[in-house]
Amino acid sequence: MVGINNLGKQPVEFRVGQVEVAQIVNGQEFPMTVVTYEMLAREERNRQVAVAILTGVAAGANAYGASHAGYGSYTTPSGRTGTFYSPTAAVIAQNNAAIQNEAMISATIERGQANLVQLEQTVIKDNTLLPGEWYGGSLHLSPPTTPPSGNQKTYTIVITVGADRHVIEVAQAPTGA
Repeated sequence: MVGINNLGKQPVEFRVGQVEVAQIVNGQEFPMTVVTYEMLAREERNRQVAVAILTGVAAGANAYGASHAGYGSYTTPSGRTGTFYSPTAAVIAQNNAAIQNEAMISATIERGQANLVQLEQTVIKDNTLLPGEWYGGSLHLSPPTTPPSGNQKTYTIVITVGADRHVIEVAQAPTGA
C-alpha cells in the first residue's frame, strides 16, 4: 500500500511508471516490474472471457441434458419392457435448466464487474494531487525473477512524487525467522 499526501502549496504529479523496484541479491540489483492498473484490468478482462466461455459450455451441457429429460423406460411385473415420454417432465427439466443457466451467467457477469470495481477502487494509478490532498492505493509488483539467497528477501522501492524521490528499503523474512 502506498499513501501520498501533498503538504506543499502546488499540485504534484504521481506517475506509476516512475516507480522503480529492485530485488537485491548478493549486493546486485535485479529490476522488478510494477504492474499497472491497466495491466491488471486487462488480465481481469481476459479472465472474464475465459470464464464466460466455460460458463457457456456448462450452460450448453445443462441445456443438452434437459433436452433429453422426460424420456424413460419401464419393465412390467410380467417382464414386458418399453419406453415412454413425459412432456411435463421435459418442460420442468428445461425450465429448471433455463433458470439455472441464467443464474450461472448472471453470477459470472456480476463477479467480473465486482472484480473490476475492486481494482478501480484499490489499485494506485497516475494522479495529480492538489495541495492538502491525500491519495493512495495498492502497488502491485511482478514476482522476483531471481531466487533470493537465504531466507530473507531484500527489495528497494523508489517512488517519485513531483520533485521528491523516496527510497524505501524492505527486508522480508519468513514468519518466525
